[in-house]
Amino acid sequence: MITLRTAPATSHFVDVDGIRLHFLDYGVEGRRPMLCVHGAAAHAHWFDFAAPGLIPTHHVRSLDLRGHGDSQWAEQQTYDFLRFAADLNAVVEALDLRDFDLIGHSMGGMVSLVYASTYPGRLGRLVIVDTIMLMPMERITAMRAFGLTTPSSYESQADLVARYRLNPPETHIAPAEVIHHMAMHSGRQMPDGRWQHKADRRVYANTRQIEGMPMWAKIKVPSLVIRGEHSTRFKPDEVARIQVLAPQVRMAEISASNHHIMMDNPNEFVDVVQSFLNPGTPA
Repeated sequence: MITLRTAPATSHFVDVDGIRLHFLDYGVEGRRPMLCVHGAAAHAHWFDFAAPGLIPTHHVRSLDLRGHGDSQWAEQQTYDFLRFAADLNAVVEALDLRDFDLIGHSMGGMVSLVYASTYPGRLGRLVIVDTIMLMPMERITAMRAFGLTTPSSYESQADLVARYRLNPPETHIAPAEVIHHMAMHSGRQMPDGRWQHKADRRVYANTRQIEGMPMWAKIKVPSLVIRGEHSTRFKPDEVARIQVLAPQVRMAEISASNHHIMMDNPNEFVDVVQSFLNPGTPA
């Protein structure tokens, strides 16, 4: 049975080119720095259930990308991987993180790949969690169309939470209490009293196809690729191609999980990450 608990965190902000970016700080000061990056339409709290198992060895922070969570919305044309990676670099520099460990999930994994291949100077180790290396154009087209639709509006927070679902729909494995926790952090009340999702869906409208595979040739730090047991995003041949370009990359699979691995099976996720980052340390 999975034991579920969250770690308390404090909220902080960094201004980057006029955009106010939010991050959670779980502590612990003085330990090796770690920065976590969520996926599309998600937020920093995606790592709440993993944080308790990471803070014994790390000073863990989790970033809200622009247009997500409690970070500020931006102009639609700035929602792209290069800008997200530049924001990440600005936060790393503002916090003066050095030799830090970076964990990126889904879209956040691609952001982390772009960052690692573009700004390699401060990165210590890299963990990419269930990130597709090349999004099919039919999915890109569907995402762009969704991004141009009118955002959903809810009468109350309770209404938003009750109707909250993870995407893609087939990835709904996480326990109900975890989904509820994420839903509680996913909405904000608007001036008219109604509630909307914090994520700016125009992020989807600006989606571009980007190929992650070639970036691995530029990544020299120790790296771990993680896939969910029931996920289809990382296929064996893709892992083999990554290891040709970056022989230092290791691969792990988390049981009883689909795409949202840190929520589906946070305990095993933490065990695998800690075994990679701290080999020889008891899980």
